[in-house]
Amino acid sequence: MHDIRLIRDDPAAFDASLARRGFAPVASELVALDERRRALMTEAQVAQARRNEASKAIGAAKAAKDEATAATLMAEVATLKERLPAIEAEEKALGESLNAQLAAIPNLPLADVPEGADEAGNVLVASHGTPGTFAFTPREHDAIGPALGLDFETGAAMSGARFTLLRGAAARLHRALGQFMLDTLSGTHGYEQVVPPLLVRDEAVFGTGQLPKFAEDLFKTTDGRWLIPTAEVSLTNIVREQILSEAELPLRFTALTPCFRSEAGAAGRDTRGFIRQHQFEKVEMVSIVTPDASEAEHERMTACAEGLLNALGLPFRRMKLCTGDMGFTAARTYDLEVWLPGQGQYREISSCSTCTDFQARRMNARYRPEGEKATRFVHTLNGSGLAVGRTLVAVLENYQQEDGAVAIPDVLQPYLKGLNRLEPAR
Repeated sequence: MHDIRLIRDDPAAFDASLARRGFAPVASELVALDERRRALMTEAQVAQARRNEASKAIGAAKAAKDEATAATLMAEVATLKERLPAIEAEEKALGESLNAQLAAIPNLPLADVPEGADEAGNVLVASHGTPGTFAFTPREHDAIGPALGLDFETGAAMSGARFTLLRGAAARLHRALGQFMLDTLSGTHGYEQVVPPLLVRDEAVFGTGQLPKFAEDLFKTTDGRWLIPTAEVSLTNIVREQILSEAELPLRFTALTPCFRSEAGAAGRDTRGFIRQHQFEKVEMVSIVTPDASEAEHERMTACAEGLLNALGLPFRRMKLCTGDMGFTAARTYDLEVWLPGQGQYREISSCSTCTDFQARRMNARYRPEGEKATRFVHTLNGSGLAVGRTLVAVLENYQQEDGAVAIPDVLQPYLKGLNRLEPAR
């Protein structure tokens, strides 16, 4: 959410930043709407003051037995009484229109974000690890998985496309991955574990930017709640409508939750396999920090996700997303892309974003700097640490054996009672 006061102060700069994301200029329209709204507010205040003044004068006129003046004043008060609700209604409507337009505008990119129309404009920051070599032709996970418990057919028969049933070895590996991620983030990196609600109200998904623009990408229940598309929604809204002390910051939360996405905008993409599902599990990281700490926190959060991939021995690269490929609420995003030898390409496994104060304004989440009376908006950041299903895919493809078995990364073996190899069903 943008501050109309900042747009008023420098409309050209706002339009220039928005143009980097491919949007047409809107500042003049927003400022004109705001000026009309403020003019109505002033008109209402003047009218109310005059009404109060005239009402007092009526009493004085009647006391002086000046019936003509009293009658004139009473007529004026009646006119003002009739006019005021219309002014207030128009001002309210303009305010709602202004807020709706502001809510539909994405966050502005930070200065170092590269310009580009789509993923082709993303920039490689660093590569980690070397893709392994195989004495055989590596297979994709949907060829390896069924013998290990990835049951695509039963999942689809039960729930439709983009649902998968995990059984046996695949279910155990999936659970181990999630626990390893959660334990590492909380035990090594200081994130507080949270078990958040999976169903949230409108204001929660509005606060993190999914509503109103992306309603079709969400699932809604019959009682009007939304299934979370990511634990970012629940974790970030922990500070909704709060005023924190500076001493309380930073706050760092992590959660392992199911996530639910309709994938309305991904028709025809990744229809095979376990890459893009309507229901999946993800470990999420959320940080709430002061503005001067958000740059360092973005690097820290991304490094935490990278540490998980390094520990798993998975080759990956860090990409800085361009202006045309960033999410709605992001001011800068790093994507971590893991190497999948079966597909012969890198695929996103984590996305870490700084949202500056964009979400905080939508949630009215603030803090009071030490020694100051005024409050400021916090900065929010979120990242995947990691998408569990995609990590399962990466382990299956990178650790596959010629006989169909899958070796278990060392860090996961304690979660599997020392098991070092998943054997396919014969």
